[in-house]
Amino acid sequence: MNTGHDMIEEGQDAAPVEMLAALFEANGWATQQASDDEVSGEVPGAWTTYQVRGIWRVEDKVLQILCLPEIRVADEKKRAAHELLARINEQLWLGHFDMWSQGSVILYRHGLMLGDDGMLSLDMAQLAVESAIAECDRFYPAFQFVLWGDKSPGEALDAALVDAAGEA
Repeated sequence: MNTGHDMIEEGQDAAPVEMLAALFEANGWATQQASDDEVSGEVPGAWTTYQVRGIWRVEDKVLQILCLPEIRVADEKKRAAHELLARINEQLWLGHFDMWSQGSVILYRHGLMLGDDGMLSLDMAQLAVESAIAECDRFYPAFQFVLWGDKSPGEALDAALVDAAGEA
């Protein structure tokens, strides 16, 4: 990934939304700043292009990173999708997958607690985005297997993890 030297100097911290916007722009990813507290970018992954959003909660000094792989769950697949989400989340150390009740959209979510100054380093911004994309790429096939391949959640997760190990 490009390190965004043009916009923010190495070692310089910035407000979280500003830093993410600079990172997205430096990498040539389509970006949109919804407000002072929210920015989104279109980030290419191994399987699809993800919408990555950063939402800043200034009162808590928490930056929430959301990664949306554009997966919607049909009503008849919700039970299997919830079981798959639970199985996947057991595998994660940071962040978790969830299904928004409105629209039944799958997403990855991770919160970064920033220090009292509420600033984000370029390295931390890059790591947060790369980690979100890596987790979505790792489990994207499992969602495909359950939602369109009619595999059970256990079979789907096993197959996805075997495929991912084969690519490494």
